[in-house]
Amino acid sequence: MRRGERRAPAGALGKAALEEQPQPNGGSSQPGPDRDGPALGLRRSTESEVYDDGTNTFFWRAHTLTVLFILTCALGYVTLLEETPQDTAYNTKRGIVASILVFLCFGVTQAKDGPFSRPHPAYWRFWLCVSVVYELFLIFILFQTVQDGRQFMKYIDPHLGVPLPERDYGGNCLIYDPGNKSDPFHNIWDKLDGFVPAHFFGWYLKTLMIRDWWMCMIISVMFEFLEYSLEHQLPNFSECWWDHWIMDVILCNGLGIYCGMKTLSWLSLKTYKWQGLWNIPTYKGKMKRIVFQFTPYSWVKFEWKPASSLRRWLAVCGIIFVFLLAELNTFYLKFVLWMPPEHYLVLLRLVFFVNVGGVAMREIYDFMDDPKFHKKLGQQAWLVAAITATEFLIVVKYDPYTLTLSLPFYITQCWILGIILVLTWTAWRFFIRDITLRYKEIRRQKQEHRHEKDKCLSNGDRHSAMLDEQNGSKLRERKL
Repeated sequence: MRRGERRAPAGALGKAALEEQPQPNGGSSQPGPDRDGPALGLRRSTESEVYDDGTNTFFWRAHTLTVLFILTCALGYVTLLEETPQDTAYNTKRGIVASILVFLCFGVTQAKDGPFSRPHPAYWRFWLCVSVVYELFLIFILFQTVQDGRQFMKYIDPHLGVPLPERDYGGNCLIYDPGNKSDPFHNIWDKLDGFVPAHFFGWYLKTLMIRDWWMCMIISVMFEFLEYSLEHQLPNFSECWWDHWIMDVILCNGLGIYCGMKTLSWLSLKTYKWQGLWNIPTYKGKMKRIVFQFTPYSWVKFEWKPASSLRRWLAVCGIIFVFLLAELNTFYLKFVLWMPPEHYLVLLRLVFFVNVGGVAMREIYDFMDDPKFHKKLGQQAWLVAAITATEFLIVVKYDPYTLTLSLPFYITQCWILGIILVLTWTAWRFFIRDITLRYKEIRRQKQEHRHEKDKCLSNGDRHSAMLDEQNGSKLRERKL
């Protein structure tokens, strides 16, 4: 959305909610009832209050004509002044890249805005368009044969397209190895690689996306159970017990979740009062304003309340399922497409999900929490769900043998028991418990009604009943 849309009329000191609702065309519009709703007291209780002086600078304008002019000049230079090489493969690559760049330019200037507006709405429109490009790439890979799909990766990096070497991930699990006199703790030091800070920062950012301690811990613990369950399929799931529960769940994931919750607490208490950069008199204030440009415009506290209704319970279960599936896709895609864990494409995919995940979670929460206003699922959430499903389908097509390796019997028993417990709790909480409470309420109302009737009879209605009976007998005598 454009910066001017957040101003109150006539530049007055306005109130707004975080990353307000998008316009249909992503363009400027006049303030209306929906746009002014938060300022008129219709703001949700979980949204922070925002004060903005309404400054509209060059930074916030659309620049659609400027981008079109620069893009046309670049294409004209390539067409008129640059000699086209005779290398077909090079021209194909360059044409594909140019097509993607033109699409990104169009999307950044013309796509519909999402719920986030900092550091700039164009930043989030860019990642929305990257989501479309990535989904189209996945669909292209899905429609290739297994061999062609793996060899196609060589066009991206010539070092790809070769089988991955076998690695030993489990190994010696002794915390203290007395056989190694020089360094008995070598097993611990061997695990302290670059993936340790990656785990920490990953869960720190996931906490900022989900904004709920319980959901984060459930996803963290369940993924470790999935690694236990699937280590017969992927060798890199085979880890030592202390690597699973101490280094991952408690230290890396737990510390990341803790720091993320502290950051969420600070963001929820922060005062969201914005001034234009040139309206701030001191240089220190200007520098502080520049830094805060990379923080949210305002804040919305997520209250998932999964046990409040069956709809929210199923939605939260679906969110956890998609999160876990996206985590598993990271490892299975590397395995089926023959990409080493340290390859830059793996890192780029993680950076991509970090940027689109927060927007998707906000759109899902809005769709759950305010379905009357948000009548359909947000565009970024829709794309993230489609991407996760397409990645899984690629894994199914490229290596069905690995996926169909049967689970060990004791693992199957544990998952069946867990599923039965979840289904039993769901049936009790949303069906049996509701029926029982409804029956008790009806019974209580009947008892109260009977008690009130008896009380009325004891307070004089019995005397009136006797008088009615006497009057009735007199009428019968007259008729006789």
